[in-house]
Amino acid sequence: MPMRSCDKTYTITEYGGFTRGAALHGYQGLPEKTFDALEAFILANSTDSDTEAVELLSLSARRGVGKIITARNYVGLITMADGTVIEILPKIAGGDTTVGDTKRIFLEMLKTLKDVTFKDFNVSQLHTERLNLLEIFIKMFLDEVSILTKQGLKAAYTPVEENERFYKGKLLASQNIKHNLVSHERFFVRYDDFSINRPENRLIKSTLGFLLKATGDVGNRRTVARLLSFFDGVNYSKSVGSDFSKCFVDRSMTHYDKALSWCRVFLSGNSFTAFAGSEIALALLFPMEKVFESFVAAKFRRHIGDGINLRTQDARYSLFDSPTRAFALRPDLVLEFGGKTIVMDTKWKLLSDNARNHGISQSDMYQMYAYSKKYDSDCIVLLYPHSDNVSISEFRYASDDNVNVDVSFIDLRNSDSSIANLIAKVC
Repeated sequence: MPMRSCDKTYTITEYGGFTRGAALHGYQGLPEKTFDALEAFILANSTDSDTEAVELLSLSARRGVGKIITARNYVGLITMADGTVIEILPKIAGGDTTVGDTKRIFLEMLKTLKDVTFKDFNVSQLHTERLNLLEIFIKMFLDEVSILTKQGLKAAYTPVEENERFYKGKLLASQNIKHNLVSHERFFVRYDDFSINRPENRLIKSTLGFLLKATGDVGNRRTVARLLSFFDGVNYSKSVGSDFSKCFVDRSMTHYDKALSWCRVFLSGNSFTAFAGSEIALALLFPMEKVFESFVAAKFRRHIGDGINLRTQDARYSLFDSPTRAFALRPDLVLEFGGKTIVMDTKWKLLSDNARNHGISQSDMYQMYAYSKKYDSDCIVLLYPHSDNVSISEFRYASDDNVNVDVSFIDLRNSDSSIANLIAKVC
């Protein structure tokens, strides 16, 4: 879908919301046309059982406020067809945490996901205070293409069928009769042409052309214009789907992988999630529960010492074993060392002293209890992100049948220190 450049970015955090028109009662106002388009997006997806838009955004009404669109458990960005960018950022606890800090932490967390295209990107080089998420993702793609152009664009032999002035290749008799029955000075032929006009380069050029219109950042626009000059001998893609199907998968093209992954993101209109909606140009949305789980696992891999075996998403046990295994147990982290077993689960939720049981759900505790019994574990740990609303740094729930569940926190502003201290305590 075409997308016009627009300088307007609306930023909220998880569980924040928008009102239609003016801002009211702590909700951010959205232009009526944009609000209506976003509402249509929610309604288009909420009836489709194959999508999860109902978990992404909710639509409600409140007396004195009117309709409210509230973000839920997905974070990322939604870009509207008119270029308006809606950022949904995670809630990172800490009174001194800026929007720029939040984006930096969020991007570092995203790098640990399996299917993202920017695992090696240096987030510290980004201007997270100045750029919205769309411009950051555009810059990541442009940096990948810049690397390609320095290495030299790959050329390939591609079949060409043309009515030429000179005979070369193979004459296509029926086509030649059709086109040249009168004009005998031409030949309709098929031949192989060695050029950079191959599917991979067409897709990259098409993405650059799309982003030239989509970006509102002067630096990104300047970079796009410069990179397009390297693709002078390349056509824009006439069929994106067809060109993706023609991309070669071999060792000589592996350096194209990241750039082409970004092409899929921008040209297909969505990634990581599949949402419908004619008013949505791009939806890059990530479930924070999965992001937090992946991030913590990656940090544990980095910090655990020799002699500790780490299992992630361990599936050895089920709640019941007969007549067949049923109700699989799948804890996020299992640490094994010296005959001991420690089971950990991550939960993306800000706890509070003001909530019953600090906001820990009963179903989560049932789950921890089952882990303790099945794993005969020495220690069960529930891991939450740090919350300013909890006065103690860790606490324990204990039962009289020797099930102990420790609750600990990861400070995302200093995650390495938090993880290292936790490992020192449990191991």
